[in-house]
Amino acid sequence: KAVVSTQSTGEQTLFSKEKADTGKFAFTLDDYDMFSICFHGKRVDGQGAGRSPPVEDLSVKLSVKRGIEAKSYNDLAKAEKLKPMELELKKLEDLAEAIVSDFAYMKSREKLMRDTNESTNSRVLWFSIFSMAVLLGLALWQVFYLKRFFKAKKLIE
Repeated sequence: KAVVSTQSTGEQTLFSKEKADTGKFAFTLDDYDMFSICFHGKRVDGQGAGRSPPVEDLSVKLSVKRGIEAKSYNDLAKAEKLKPMELELKKLEDLAEAIVSDFAYMKSREKLMRDTNESTNSRVLWFSIFSMAVLLGLALWQVFYLKRFFKAKKLIE
């Protein structure tokens, strides 16, 4: 028998089902999050123990849909008694909303990446200036030190 469980990054269980031989499940959240979907194969009492025949292989087919593709328009059409043309218009409206929200998300990500890039460039610039100042300081110190050393050894006047 198979056990299916789905958890969010906060270890919150969103879905759990034992004896999940077949079936569908769905959940809706407002925030973007990472999810883990776990499948566990459990032995039925005594199956596969000792010299009994081995347990049959467990075959899993996972189809993950999110956003607009996960919406069931047939159920929506029945519930709201929509005509085929109205249903197509509803699909197009939802698709347009999904595209707008994806563009808004991409725009916010682009702003964040641009800010990170500018911050990194600024840090590299200041590090380069600091490195050059340290190198120039060491070069000047080396010249004065060697000059003093050679004067002490009376190799130059």
